[in-house]
Amino acid sequence: MIRKTSILFLSCILLNGCGNSDLYSGDVVTASQARSARSITYGTIVSIRPVRVQVNEESKGGIGTLGGAVLGGILGNSVGNGSGQALATAAGAILGGVVGEKAEDKLSQAQALELEIKKDDGSTIAVVQTLGNSQFTVGQRVRIVGSGNSLSVSPQ
Repeated sequence: MIRKTSILFLSCILLNGCGNSDLYSGDVVTASQARSARSITYGTIVSIRPVRVQVNEESKGGIGTLGGAVLGGILGNSVGNGSGQALATAAGAILGGVVGEKAEDKLSQAQALELEIKKDDGSTIAVVQTLGNSQFTVGQRVRIVGSGNSLSVSPQ
């Protein structure tokens, strides 16, 4: 029983961690961007810093917390007898919930780059996008498509 529950819990965590991180790369556009005119500017990469993006921040389902609490409660219930068993069950559920939430958060992260770009107009911007097919280096000329929070960078 515990083994089946553990496998189910891990499967749920892994499936939840498979968010579409490509959406935050410069290689994927949203449906609304596909049929719209967007401005293009050019610049040069000044610095590159690796970062991580929390992909499913808006849609956290609590699967990790719930699954961890259930699994922790089951494991805690297998310890002791009487009131000690009840205490171990409660402690296991609480600890399992905390561990499950942290696991869900970690699995929902994607590797990304913060690109500091000096635009041709003299202004400097920083853009964070997940790793896609494009490779970036300091000094590289880039194309900046869009503006505001709808922006992507690709090699020129």
